[in-house]
Amino acid sequence: MAPEPTLLDRPRLPPPPPPLDWLTLADAFEVACLLRCASPPAAGAGAGHRPPAPARIGPAAEFNREDAAHRMRQLLARLEIPVMHEVTTGGLRRRFELHRLQVPREHRATYTTLVEVGWRQGRRELLGGPVPGASPARRVWRPRLAAAAWRAALLAGGRHVRRHILGIRLTDRELAAVLVRGAALLEVPALLRPGAGCYVVSVADGSDRDRILHSVTLDPATGPGMAAIA
Repeated sequence: MAPEPTLLDRPRLPPPPPPLDWLTLADAFEVACLLRCASPPAAGAGAGHRPPAPARIGPAAEFNREDAAHRMRQLLARLEIPVMHEVTTGGLRRRFELHRLQVPREHRATYTTLVEVGWRQGRRELLGGPVPGASPARRVWRPRLAAAAWRAALLAGGRHVRRHILGIRLTDRELAAVLVRGAALLEVPALLRPGAGCYVVSVADGSDRDRILHSVTLDPATGPGMAAIA
C-alpha cells in the first residue's frame, strides 16, 4: 500500500499588528489621509491627472503647501518617526514651493506599519456605522477621527471654494467616502459628486461650513492653531 500523501506545511503569515490606541490612531490616521491627498514624488502625471494614492506607502511625499508639510512633520514627531524636509522653488512668472518629506530608511518599516494600520483602523471606525453599546471612548474619538480626515483634506487636498459651498477635490475615492461619513458624524450633510478626473466633496456655506472649520481646530493634542485652513 502506497503511503498517504502528506501536506507540506505552508509558510506561516506574520500575525497582524495590534490595534492602535486612540491617540496614536488619530495621529496615524491623519498622516494616512494627508498622504492620500499628496503628490507622489517625481510623478509624471500632470496636474489634475494624478493617479490615486498607491496601496503601498512610499518613504516620501510632496506637498505644495507649507502648512500641510508642517502638519505632517508635527504628527510624525508625535509618533516618534523622524523625517527630513526639503524645499524646492520653481516657476517663472508664478513662483511656487514644493515641500518634500522623506523618512530615513531605518524608520520606514515602523512608519509604513503605523500608516497602514492607522488607515485601516480609522477607516473602519468611520465607515462601520454606530456600534450598539459603544464605549464612551469610542463615542468621543470617532468624531475626532472625522475631524482629522477633514483637517488633512483641507490642508493637502485641492480646495474647491465657491460662494455657496466649501469643497475639496480628491482623486482617492475611499478618502472621499470617509469625508462624507465623517461629515455626518460631525452633524454636517456633505455631497459627493464626480468632477473632471476627480471627486468633489462639499458642504454648504454658512453654519455647515463653520461647523466643519470649527471641528478641525479641535485637535486634542495641539489645541487651536490650524487657522491656515480657514
